[in-house]
Amino acid sequence: MTKKLRVGIIGCGGIAKGKHMPSLAKLSQVEMVAFCDIEEERADEAATKYGAEGAAVYMDYRELLKDETIDVVHVCTPNDSHADITVAALEANKHVMCEKPMAKTAADARRMVEAAKRAGKKLTIGYQNRFRTDSQYLQKVCERGDLGEIYYAKAHAIRRRAVPTWGVFLDEEKQGGGPLIDIGTHALDLTLWMMNNYKPKAVLGSIFHKLGQKKNAANAWGPWDPEKFKVEDSAFGYITMENGATIMLESSWAINMLQTGEAKCTLCGTEGGADMWDGLRINGEDFSKLYTNHINLDAKGVDFYDGETESAAELEARMWIESILNDTEPVVKPEEALVVTEILEAIYKSAQTGEAIYFSK
Repeated sequence: MTKKLRVGIIGCGGIAKGKHMPSLAKLSQVEMVAFCDIEEERADEAATKYGAEGAAVYMDYRELLKDETIDVVHVCTPNDSHADITVAALEANKHVMCEKPMAKTAADARRMVEAAKRAGKKLTIGYQNRFRTDSQYLQKVCERGDLGEIYYAKAHAIRRRAVPTWGVFLDEEKQGGGPLIDIGTHALDLTLWMMNNYKPKAVLGSIFHKLGQKKNAANAWGPWDPEKFKVEDSAFGYITMENGATIMLESSWAINMLQTGEAKCTLCGTEGGADMWDGLRINGEDFSKLYTNHINLDAKGVDFYDGETESAAELEARMWIESILNDTEPVVKPEEALVVTEILEAIYKSAQTGEAIYFSK
């Protein structure tokens, strides 16, 4: 029998508890053997609930990385620490899954890609929305060419009033930004993946601090503290690609807009279009008539869907672990995630300078 992959979790907060650890726990090919958090109580709690017998607990990730028996590390910490921890883990001969966004800056993301290449280890980023049933289906449609050349797209990440008030979400220094880097990153990743286009040419961006200073504001998780709201409440980007394709990216935690939705995309191609607003809809023209197909995603019979109860997070974890065991490329390649970070950074920079940002050839 193949030995189980030994996994270490660095950062045992919300995303680790909500996604990574429960998903890994369902896989027979792995065992979680080490847990690290700056709050020892959280690491202890995670080890008790998810750890293999004798699982170790750390408060310093460097100590965890000294364990040569650990094969894989999941980095689930604030954005500003992603790069340093990931690079250190790769240099310690571990495969790494890092939570999204890849890094706070494009320079840090490039360091991560380079470290993975030097180490000869696998690196992936936690864009779990690629693994939703609708996303997987639509990507197959795009890959087959049903939409033709996708030349215009919209990436949607709009919340009307859902500002996260816990952790470091409102801390610009630790996060690098607000809704753009938090949820806009998912929408952009999904859209680029559908288009299979990772060659940006220019970006024009706008960011707004319009609602963050409201006191006692309506909010899904209760009113935010205006004194702590240091990031934008909405951000928008106009992205042109080298081949002329154009993407509109919209993101917000708080905006006066009724049509809301996260990690959705609208695609317009030469042969057809698609969107995720009312389930998954494919539109086109046949025999001089227009059609709209609503895809029944509850029906089985597609090759990527394995089991009715497998969530996007569980499929993400399984396919990541299988890429290591089978020595294949992960679904989310680090080079693709790097382009997402480069575009997000360009939107912020454009908004700050008031000028378009051009990518070098």
